[in-house]
Amino acid sequence: MSLDWTTDPADAAAHFARRLAVETDVSDVHAALESGAPGFVLLDSRSAESWAQGHVPGAVHLPGRQITARVGELDRSVPVVTYCWGPGCNGATRAALALATLGFRVREMIGGFEYWAREGLPVETADGVHRPAVDPLPAPAGISCGC
Repeated sequence: MSLDWTTDPADAAAHFARRLAVETDVSDVHAALESGAPGFVLLDSRSAESWAQGHVPGAVHLPGRQITARVGELDRSVPVVTYCWGPGCNGATRAALALATLGFRVREMIGGFEYWAREGLPVETADGVHRPAVDPLPAPAGISCGC
């Protein structure tokens, strides 16, 4: 199978610009949270059981299936970044769609909690906040993706 290279570069640029307008990554979210004034609410759309296993410190827990019923808990004037488990889960996408439909400005944190934890960023559980060991595959020591 050969690749189809007929996509016009302008169409490709428009596609990638649209994605960047609604996506962010764990590194950018972490930097914004560390600034003390992120300018958004971070929303964990996973189940209560997943939340209890660990979540991003400071995140709001609102399972995706409860968004419509509990939307009044969020301030529409504050943008929302959604996350779920990781690349194999589209819960954050569904949560972002629900929020956008309800009039919120929203982005999805690609990589989700899986890549947050794999990159050794702070994780909160009932026992407090800790940093898991860095997984060398997504976060090789001393190597930047150059983003």
